[in-house]
Amino acid sequence: MAEGFEKPGAPSVAETTSGEHRLVVAHNPQVAAEMKAARRARIAAIEADAQRRADQLDAQDQGQRSRGRRATDRGAYLRFVEAVKEAGLSRILKPDLKSDRFSWHLDEEALKRLEAFDGKLILLTNAKDLDAAEVVDRYKRLADIERGFRVLKQDIAIAPMHHRLPERIRAHGLICFLALLLHRVMRPKLSEHSPSAALRQLKSLQLHRLSAGGKAVRGISTASDETRAILKQLDLPLPETDRL
Repeated sequence: MAEGFEKPGAPSVAETTSGEHRLVVAHNPQVAAEMKAARRARIAAIEADAQRRADQLDAQDQGQRSRGRRATDRGAYLRFVEAVKEAGLSRILKPDLKSDRFSWHLDEEALKRLEAFDGKLILLTNAKDLDAAEVVDRYKRLADIERGFRVLKQDIAIAPMHHRLPERIRAHGLICFLALLLHRVMRPKLSEHSPSAALRQLKSLQLHRLSAGGKAVRGISTASDETRAILKQLDLPLPETDRL
């Protein structure tokens, strides 16, 4: 993986051999710490929700009623497995399917093995005319290009293109290129959001127009702390009604 290696702090690079090939390993401690913290936070959130469901089942068995539908062990298992799958933690958080009651366990050994690869980029190459640092740099460039194509296809949706006239096709391509350029400018400025996630959050800022008694009133929706933080990272002022 190369995600995150463009962040400040040059990774340390080491090299060994694997058969007839060179094995190059780059390690970025900052990226490793961020990946570990993010994963641990996801685990804590899933376990907290699972514990809440387990407590609800215990209280229900003791005759305590709660609002809504009656909770079941099967329902708790299904929600737990779905949450674990969405978080990509199926190798770490595992349901105890043989237990009579809803329960789960954390595979500490699997977690340690996964954390051992955090912040590391492992490359196998037969290139002999590049030193280890150049191998890592070339791969990062390739990964960056592939990321750009992925953004064009998924986030910007350059295709399918429903145009027939050449000038409209060129205009569509130009707009998508400018959107990709904006994406590239935003990415290094954002610390906790991807450009796509930041744009989704910024959509909460809306200009409202209201006509009452022959008078028009305009106003902007209240910006959350998260929205303000994103605008600050992008060096953008909070929109004002009189400027729109």
